[in-house]
This record gives sequence, structure tokens and C-alpha cells, in this order.
Amino acid sequence: MKHRYLISGGGTGGHIFPALAIANKIKKENPEAEILFIGASDKMEMKRVPEAGYPIEGLRIYGISRDFSPKGIWKNIKLPFVLMRAMRKARAIIREFKPDIAIGVGGFASGPALKAADQLGVPTLLQEQNSYPGVTNKMLAPKAKSICVAYEGLEKYFPADKIVLTGNPIRAEILNLKRKDPKAYDFFGFSPEKKTVLVVGGSLGARTLNETMAAHLEELRNADLQVIWQTGELFYKNIDSKLLASQDEQVRILPFIRNMNDAYSIADIIVSRAGALAIAELSVVGVPTILVPFPYAAEDHQTYNAKALSTKGAAVLIPDSEAREKLLPSLMELAGNPERCEQMGQTLRTLAQPDAIDKIYQQIEQV
Repeated sequence: MKHRYLISGGGTGGHIFPALAIANKIKKENPEAEILFIGASDKMEMKRVPEAGYPIEGLRIYGISRDFSPKGIWKNIKLPFVLMRAMRKARAIIREFKPDIAIGVGGFASGPALKAADQLGVPTLLQEQNSYPGVTNKMLAPKAKSICVAYEGLEKYFPADKIVLTGNPIRAEILNLKRKDPKAYDFFGFSPEKKTVLVVGGSLGARTLNETMAAHLEELRNADLQVIWQTGELFYKNIDSKLLASQDEQVRILPFIRNMNDAYSIADIIVSRAGALAIAELSVVGVPTILVPFPYAAEDHQTYNAKALSTKGAAVLIPDSEAREKLLPSLMELAGNPERCEQMGQTLRTLAQPDAIDKIYQQIEQV
């Protein structure tokens, strides 16, 4: 039987990539399925979802502004009217598409989309990536049929009888990753004889990591390390032209890495933020990792994510405020300590949850 699946959410890769992993799993199990995404019209999902081959409708929606300038205050005054328009459009989309289920992964657009779905009698399922849920999922939880989570202890935020511990969904190409793939070395133009450092501050980039890399890139090059550095789109637009011009057979500076499986394949050391999706992927990849948590995440949940690994010896945790001073020495120490790297990678792999997407798909089909 052909089913229709509505998937909504986005804003960052931490929401978009789980949504795409869910969509790909649905298509794999049910090739006749029809899938439609709803996102925020000015966010990155409007680009990434079509690139993955799925249709998407955009809602003009944003969250509460914490900017107390006249512009920020005016945005908050307009917000109720923006929400009403988004709800009207979401209802129109749902009436036309007629989904059998609506799946929310967090982000601004999933609020009006799933609320509209519930009002029109469509059952809803939530997928929460973090140890501290976002505002949208907390708001939608009472009406959801099932809530798939990656961390224990979320009963304080969600109805306990709806929670299913599944782990976070990971893209199939990362689950099926081939380590040290010659094709991946060819893609980046790198040598298999040299160690490769992958620096990725999330899909939107990370200012601290970018500034630290800009300051120490030459030292990494002089240490005969190869570097893949994802800056994020915004930083890349403003990056020093001399820095871009310095790229050679050892350095690749990119705004966004679409084929992350190739980057993971050849990475010997990874520097990353500590978002929930990053943690899930890094655990599967099993490469020595330095985590620099985003310090302004809700309830500082990225630091808790990172501590869950660092206390087990599965990663190195460096607070954002100390990264400019400590990141380079930590990188150099790992690069020169293969025994520690091997042990760290082994420990990290024991924390992986590669079957999360199967558990989530089971919940979707039950709903």
C-alpha cells in the first residue's frame, strides 16, 4: 500500500540530516512511499532537501528573538501573525498532500506543521536528538503518538508512556563507511601516507574553531598534517583571501562538505562541536576526536554530550573558552601518540548505536 509521509523540521544539519536519514530509510523499505518535507523558507533545508532528491514546501517562520533592539522587539510583535500565516499554509499543504503520518525532527517549521497535522487528524511522531529537548518538541509532545529519543531521562520533559529510546538516526553512507577508501583520498587530492585532520564546526560553522584554525593552519601544515576544514557558509564568505589562496596538496578549506562519508573515511583525527548528531556519527566512525562544545546550547547540553564521551576516554573535551590556547597542543599530542589514538577510537566505537534508524522506522510504521 502506498503511504504518504510528511517530515518537518530543520534550521541546522543536526535536524536536517536525521530527517533525511529517516526519509531514505522509508524509501528503502517502501519504494512506493510519497514523502514531502516542510521547512522554514529561509533556512538551509530549502537547499539540502532538494539536493537529496525530495520535494519541500517552505513556511515563513522564525523563533522568538532575544535581540532587544527595536528590530528584535518588532520581530517579536509580529511573531503571532507570522505563526498564524504559517499555520494556514501548513493546513493547506496537509489537506492537499493527505499524509498518513507527520514526523517532526525539531526546528521552527515543525511547530506549525505538526500542530496543523494534529488538528486535521493526522497522527504525529517526534524525533528528539538532544539530551535537552528544544522548545518545539516540548510543545508538540502532549499530542504526539510516539517520541523517539537518543538519551535516557527525558521523562521530565515528555510523557513517559510515549518515549521510546532509539538513538539518533545516522545516514546510510556513514553507517556503511569504508575506512581509508582510496577514492576518498583521490577526491580530496590527499596522500594516504600522511595523517589527515578533519575540522568541522557543524553545518553552520563555529567561530571559535574557525578563528583557531586560521591562526594555526601553518603550524599544522609544517607538522606534515593534511587538513580538511569545513568553515560554514557565513565564515567562508568573509574568509581572508590569502588563507584561501594558501590551499595546496595538504589543505582543503570548504564552506560545506556534502560527501561527509569521504571526509570521515580518511580522517585520522577529528575536531568537532558536540551536537547530538555529531556524537552519533563520530561514535560510528570511531576516530580519535577532540570535542569543543558550543557554549550557548540550551542547558549547555553539548558539554554534557561531550562529557559522556570524555569521562570514558572516548574523546578529548576542550571548553570553547580554552580552545584558542589548547586545541593545537591537543591536536599535536594526538598526532604523535598512535597508541592513545587507537585506544580512543576503540572506546568510541563501543558507544555507537548503528541500529537507531531501524528502531525509528519501526515506530513510524506502528504509528
